Amino acid sequence: MLTPDFLRKDGAPEIVVAAKPDVFNHNLETVPSLYLTVRPGARYFHSLRLLQRVKELDPTMFTKSGIMVGLGEERNEVLQVMDDLRSANVDFLTIGQYLQPTRKHHEVKRFVPPDEFKALETIAYAKGFLMVAASPLTRSSHHAGEAFARLKTSAHR
Repeated sequence: MLTPDFLRKDGAPEIVVAAKPDVFNHNLETVPSLYLTVRPGARYFHSLRLLQRVKELDPTMFTKSGIMVGLGEERNEVLQVMDDLRSANVDFLTIGQYLQPTRKHHEVKRFVPPDEFKALETIAYAKGFLMVAASPLTRSSHHAGEAFARLKTSAHR
């Protein structure tokens, strides 16, 4: 289940967790330094705390988040986001290329080559994520059903 940040909606995470979705997904979207321009209505640490709260409510629930690259972030910032997500016990991560939907949206600063996505995927697995999808065409729900089915199968062996 992909959720908003529930800013100023007390009790909302508890309601969603009580519904027992297979995966609770809330996307950070970008690195903290770009939040004011890329996600002006959102707060990075509030979103991170939401993901952490879900694990506190149900430690067995899988959590997932995603970010886009090519917005002007630095590599070390992406690695820090990974560390922040793992500190919140997030299980799954998606990393995809940002594509500017309209001229009014944030511009693409860089097209990240496939080998950089592969390196980020390798690092993410080394940091402890259970499932990672990282490629130029990856989106938050990228092969989510198939990947989750594989994970559930391997967990029950």
